[in-house]
Amino acid sequence: MYQLACVDGYKYPGTEATYVLDILPLSAGLAATSSDQRLGLFDPLRLSQGPLKSIQTNHGNLTSAKAYNTAESVVVTTGENGTISVWDLRHDPAKAQVLQVKGAHPSFLSLACSSETNTLAAGTELANHQASILLWDLRSSSTPKTQYNEVHSDDVTELGFHPTTSHLLLSGSTDGLVNICDTRISDEDEAVIQTLNHGSVHQAGFLNATEVFALSHDEKFALYDVAEGVEKGTATLDIGDARAALGCQYVAGVTPKLGGAGAVIGAGSQDQEIFQLIHLAKGPSGWGLDSETVVGLPGAHGSELVRSFCFVDEQQVVFTAGEDSYIKAWRPSA
Repeated sequence: MYQLACVDGYKYPGTEATYVLDILPLSAGLAATSSDQRLGLFDPLRLSQGPLKSIQTNHGNLTSAKAYNTAESVVVTTGENGTISVWDLRHDPAKAQVLQVKGAHPSFLSLACSSETNTLAAGTELANHQASILLWDLRSSSTPKTQYNEVHSDDVTELGFHPTTSHLLLSGSTDGLVNICDTRISDEDEAVIQTLNHGSVHQAGFLNATEVFALSHDEKFALYDVAEGVEKGTATLDIGDARAALGCQYVAGVTPKLGGAGAVIGAGSQDQEIFQLIHLAKGPSGWGLDSETVVGLPGAHGSELVRSFCFVDEQQVVFTAGEDSYIKAWRPSA
């Protein structure tokens, strides 16, 4: 195992722990959302100096944050009161909110953004026997341009647009399904072009143009090929319970590598106080776990969960955020 060392960090103040929920690398810095319902912007090279900007959001409890445009440092957040805010973090905090979408919707749990088509998608929790996916054109955002009410029958926990075909939207739900919809089609019976039955979906997403991953709430992990001509619904790699396969207690997330030839699984163990980056590599014979290139972050966030991680390869730095109130930066030991 190759180990990194913690070289910088910031702890949110307060007598009670502040969970750091999501960290998003942007051109203006490192954005972070936290359980004190704030959106912050940090200098990634000087985390210990604290946030450059700190904004109080107004969603009730924050549930999701996504980068809308990393180059322009635009972020979208949502939460339990059914509002969605678009923030331009190049502006002063008082002027950072450039758009808010709200309506008679229950709590939003998931978001997806496509700056290419100016589209925002949000998934709701189950309310009144209905869970919905709503899509807005942010150029005319007063009402959704499309709404799907029957694609899922329970909380919509994950959304993600296709990396190159922006009208394709992946969705995951606690109903056990991962669906892929053609958002150009308003008829719900026709819009769903692919369905995968994986189990209650905690996370899911595209690894590349034709392959997706799914992680269930009970840590079952698998990959699926959704290309035309491939047998539908059969996993191309099924590692079962990721905790047993990876020797961990939880999986924090899966981040595709640029180019679509691999991914990084972030897996942690509170008992051992370690977080690991495990490479999922694609070779001539298919996908597999690369046990020889595991990167360890010893100490991690102590006995607390890592909620989010990201890495900047060209700068050889990994960032982690946890339930111990910390954001940390990790680099190779000198």
